[in-house]
Amino acid sequence: MTATTAAIVKATAPAELKDHNLAPLNKAPGVIFEKRPAKNHDGSIVPGLYNAWIILDNQKQFNSYTTDMVKNVILAFREASNMRDVGAVVFTGAGDKAFCTGGNTKEYAEYYAGNPQEYRQYMRLFNDMVSSILGCDKPVICRVNGMRIGGGQEIGMACDFSVAQDLARFGQAGPKHGSAPIGGATDFLPVMIGCEQAMVSGSLCVPWSAHKAYRTGIIMDVVPGLKVDGNYVPNPLVITDRYLDEFGRIILGEPKTGDDLKKGKEILSKGVVDLSALDAKVDELCGMILHTFPDCFTKTIVELRKPKINAWNANKENSRDWLGLNMMTEARTGFRAFNEGPKDNREIDFVALRQALAAGVPWTAELVESLMPKA
Repeated sequence: MTATTAAIVKATAPAELKDHNLAPLNKAPGVIFEKRPAKNHDGSIVPGLYNAWIILDNQKQFNSYTTDMVKNVILAFREASNMRDVGAVVFTGAGDKAFCTGGNTKEYAEYYAGNPQEYRQYMRLFNDMVSSILGCDKPVICRVNGMRIGGGQEIGMACDFSVAQDLARFGQAGPKHGSAPIGGATDFLPVMIGCEQAMVSGSLCVPWSAHKAYRTGIIMDVVPGLKVDGNYVPNPLVITDRYLDEFGRIILGEPKTGDDLKKGKEILSKGVVDLSALDAKVDELCGMILHTFPDCFTKTIVELRKPKINAWNANKENSRDWLGLNMMTEARTGFRAFNEGPKDNREIDFVALRQALAAGVPWTAELVESLMPKA
């Protein structure tokens, strides 16, 4: 800040600034809120300006969000949005395993399963969390430090920019575990990547690599996250060269198979995850934002958010109603299976379910128990 600008600030800034937050940020565990100094292009710190970091911190459960965490995320985005000295918001997860894997399935199975009226209230909070991201007055960068699955993918796609380390995986899980990805995925995916690939990603529950997510347009950039002998190497489990298969299809980001997969796993076992390249890319993006007119930038992102916001607002309430009622049938079954099943088998017997429903069997406690995975 020049001496002239500093003098203007001293002479004209209000003596006391209004607080526009509805409530103070809850300091309970699960969500970390930090202000980190803004940096110029050369890495130098800019005095008096910051970026707000909102960090999901539930590493034992892959940063899945509990009810209390959802409330804290809403408050954190509200606070970051109102901070006059903040230029951008970085939304990420603690550790290097996951950004977020969605709602906390233990809480779902043990409290919300069979309680549609309670889950409907929970979904009000979830909807407000998504809306708090879409309505933030600051650009929101999703720093994808690991898995972005299920509801984690949905809150990630609500962000304005996404940068990922290339070991990260992306996708939906609802139809495999008793839900539908109507917390944003069915709204955002067709807008972001087109209807056909949205159908694939949303319904089949096959995770995509960071390279495929980049190729299809779900994220803006991907950087290496694995170091072997001190040097970054691309994700050894996926094809990272852009070439065509025998049918002429681009297969960048597709999983390796056979001996190539075996060799990739050997490389992975020798490496360590290092997120410094991810942090450098996030700093670079924040620096680019810093060097723009703030109101012009905000107006631009508000306009560019409209396709996602319009789709979201058109569907979020009827989606909430359906998700609540679904807690009496498939969600009640699927979340219990995930929570109670053995580590290597957390899905119900889908064929048996379809056979029972085809015969007209009602959703009874006996039916649910018969479908549970066995050790």
